[in-house]
Amino acid sequence: MDRPSPEQIALYRAMSPAERWHQADRLYWMARRLRAAHERALHPDWTEERVQRHVREIFLRVRT
Repeated sequence: MDRPSPEQIALYRAMSPAERWHQADRLYWMARRLRAAHERALHPDWTEERVQRHVREIFLRVRT
């Protein structure tokens, strides 16, 4: 995995906790949208409800 540059680190450190939380929230929902797009490509016959249910289940099992 790539490491953040010193400039990126400085930018993150300069952010308030609320700004960091907002960025984390944006990344989380972006990851969900990307995963849903991936699942739609893999399963074109699935309904949108099924895609969203599957993505929800995947994210419920994620561990850090």
